Amino acid sequence: VGVTFQLMLAVGTAAIGSLQFGYNTGVINAPQKVIETFLNDTWNHRYSEPIPAASLTTLWSVSVAIFSVGGIFGSFSVSLFVNRLGRRNSMFIANVLAFIAAGFMGFSKMAESWELLIIGRFIVGLYSGLSTGFVPMYVGEISPTPLRGALGTLHQLGIVIGILMAQVFGIESIMGNSTMWPFLLGFTLIPATLQCMLLPFCPESPRFLLINRNEEIKAREVLEKLRGTEEVGTDINEMKEESRQMMREKKVTILELFRSPIYRQPIFIAIMLQLSQQLSGINAVFYYSTRIFEKAGVSQPVYATIGAGVVNTAFTVVSLFIVERAGRRSLHLTGLLGMAFSAVLMTVAMSLLDQLPWMSYVSIVAIFSFVAFFEIGPGPIPWFIVAELFSQGPRPSAFAVAGFSNWSANFIVGMTFQYVEQLCGPYVFIIFTVLLLGFFIFTYFKVPETKGRSFDEISAGFRHEAGQAGDKYAPDEMNSLGGADSQL
Repeated sequence: VGVTFQLMLAVGTAAIGSLQFGYNTGVINAPQKVIETFLNDTWNHRYSEPIPAASLTTLWSVSVAIFSVGGIFGSFSVSLFVNRLGRRNSMFIANVLAFIAAGFMGFSKMAESWELLIIGRFIVGLYSGLSTGFVPMYVGEISPTPLRGALGTLHQLGIVIGILMAQVFGIESIMGNSTMWPFLLGFTLIPATLQCMLLPFCPESPRFLLINRNEEIKAREVLEKLRGTEEVGTDINEMKEESRQMMREKKVTILELFRSPIYRQPIFIAIMLQLSQQLSGINAVFYYSTRIFEKAGVSQPVYATIGAGVVNTAFTVVSLFIVERAGRRSLHLTGLLGMAFSAVLMTVAMSLLDQLPWMSYVSIVAIFSFVAFFEIGPGPIPWFIVAELFSQGPRPSAFAVAGFSNWSANFIVGMTFQYVEQLCGPYVFIIFTVLLLGFFIFTYFKVPETKGRSFDEISAGFRHEAGQAGDKYAPDEMNSLGGADSQL
């Protein structure tokens, strides 16, 4: 299957939303000290006294964590938009939030208002939560089956490029200083403008056009442009079959996902994969990497953090090229096990640092290895596999639940890691090691391989397991979609 210009334009334009998510995840950390100075100056100007330490900690924590709260609300609202407006139009309209957020954050210093900063962070979190649903869904629906995994990885690539951009722009000599930090936070305006300019040249999802709008001719035209050929009969037939399947089902709500035996197993898998991403400890590394590198004895921790961002990006590209060869399940298992080993190595290195100063180099290698293994499996795969586990009917609700799970776990790690670290010291990553091994066991026994299978084939496997399969599905095909004995 060829990669056409139209397909890459659509996927690349959608991935700008992923870049925004990554950028706004990482942007707040580098300029922490200058923003804390802004909070102190604003407090002093209002109340004629320096800000109390407890109030400063609270305001800073809220400024960081409110982004995840916005993400929780945004991700849970995905299905409200995509079914009514379509996938492309939803991405277009969501940029209104990015513009508003850029304005609030960019003018917060001029207005001497930390309230504007916090509201802006909440709104950009809302936008990012919507994007984590819109982008993988759109990319999954426009991609040909043999390329779905590779193109789905571009969502994660957009995220890590965004994080890396935030780390580089956040260097003090660029925008991480007392004069430029409002521009650093308001930069989100530029990608939003670019996406708004490009989206009109991108097609609506053909699955949405045919299944939700019953516009077969338009869907066929879109597919011909995306595939670069008029031979799109297989895709059309698969969509029609999915549409017929939907007509036999009532509308799938979020509650129905948990009540129905057909959807219960795939939604549980989707949730666990999202948790395996966030509870792996990766955000502990990225939220607090500068401090972790300081404790490891690194003289220039900011540059070590950027180094971790480069490793992050490089291994996402590696995943992009191997996901269709190795398969989703095997890569996820490899990533989880590699992260667990790296976490143990990190713990050993940091606990022996006082006695053996050269262990600082081992801890850097362990952190880079931890990040690399994350991008091989737990980074990209949980996002796009949700689109593969569900047919068109339950997919929007499934993305809402998966996104909610992801953002909630993100919030918990972001809020609690520094307190847990104070209690556990260098042994904090042992907690993540235990969680990683638990997710490895779950993935091994419960997660099916979805590489090279149509959406309908994957759904058929779950219907069979729930005792709901129809006669048209061959037993050997359905059995091959099972859990632990899926072929890698």
